[in-house]
Amino acid sequence: MNAFQPSQPPLQPIEKRRVTPRPKRRLRQRSYQILALETTAKIGVNLVISAAAISALIQLLPYHWSQQEKLRAIRVDVKQLEGRVYDLQAEFSRNFDPRQTKRIMQEEGYRFDPSQRQVVFPKNNTEAEQSESD
Repeated sequence: MNAFQPSQPPLQPIEKRRVTPRPKRRLRQRSYQILALETTAKIGVNLVISAAAISALIQLLPYHWSQQEKLRAIRVDVKQLEGRVYDLQAEFSRNFDPRQTKRIMQEEGYRFDPSQRQVVFPKNNTEAEQSESD
């Protein structure tokens, strides 16, 4: 049973089928045509999308420029108001400073400290001196 048995050739020879040559050129041509059509469609779609994007940008640019101009105007206003706020804060802190109460009262009420002497120039003398110098 375990002996080797000689191989027997098949009784009928295997017939080789005739291979009919397929038209490979037509398949390649067709695949190139499909590839070219697909590439053309992709380029067309990309051109349409690009045109839409450019159109949207062209419509948005004037709006963007006007917004930038408004922003510049607002920044100028903010700088002016910051200066005004700084001045008002300085004045506020000065008005509520107890060390400067006397000075503020003199400025606002035209009253002078009794220890201070007021210097008054008469009008007539100054006019007479000016006419003499001319």
